[in-house]
Amino acid sequence: MRPNYKVKLGISNKHIHLSQADLEALFGEGAELTFKKALVQPGQFAAEEQVEIVGAKGSAKVRVLGPVRKATQVELSMTDARTLGIKAPIRESGKLEGTPGLKVIGPKGEVELQEGVIVAKRHVHLSAAQAEEAQAVNGEIVKVVIGEGERKLVFDDVVCRCGDGHEAEMHIDTDEANAACAANDQIVEIIFA
Repeated sequence: MRPNYKVKLGISNKHIHLSQADLEALFGEGAELTFKKALVQPGQFAAEEQVEIVGAKGSAKVRVLGPVRKATQVELSMTDARTLGIKAPIRESGKLEGTPGLKVIGPKGEVELQEGVIVAKRHVHLSAAQAEEAQAVNGEIVKVVIGEGERKLVFDDVVCRCGDGHEAEMHIDTDEANAACAANDQIVEIIFA
């Protein structure tokens, strides 16, 4: 049996990743994202730019995360999705086929997404070296213990995302974090089957 492995926790608030075409449609021709703050995952950052997303029941402002991607993707918590009136499925990042869309409004224009709205499946990032140390395999499903005391939770069905371009961190959304009274950067423990 493999020993448990500890990583930091990252809590994801609702956000959007934009394709270059959608970035330009929303912010103007030749638009580029403005760096605000580095994220833990290599090359990832929070941008200064924000947009409004509009669902059947309401709208919300969301921050754009960079760099640009091949396809625009909106990540919400289940609470966010219900508030906006969107039936967003739980999916791994990038698996957008058959997902709902919504309207995105920027300062220079708007985009009607046909797909791309998800509730992100909880996951753990590990670099190739960290995965080797933990004896983890890309795509495997693990459990993760978050917290102590009365609100301690064991999250099941957590997917490992291992390899170059990753850094040790577990990602959950605000709903999951609130259920466990969790905080950014706290240490959580991966349990291997």
